[in-house]
Amino acid sequence: MSTEVHSLENQTDPQKINNKQKVDINILLNRVRHEKKRERKENLLFLGLIGSVIIVTGIIASL
Repeated sequence: MSTEVHSLENQTDPQKINNKQKVDINILLNRVRHEKKRERKENLLFLGLIGSVIIVTGIIASL
């Protein structure tokens, strides 16, 4: 009997579920795309900086 009462306590009220806002999948997909673009730009910037350091080091070493 106690397990029945315990399981009933964990159930959500149907009225609470209906009051929640709907999630627009397009907004979520756009957010993911935007984050991926930002990560790609950050990676390219990082690789560019590393490449620049290597080139400058090579120029200095060749002098």
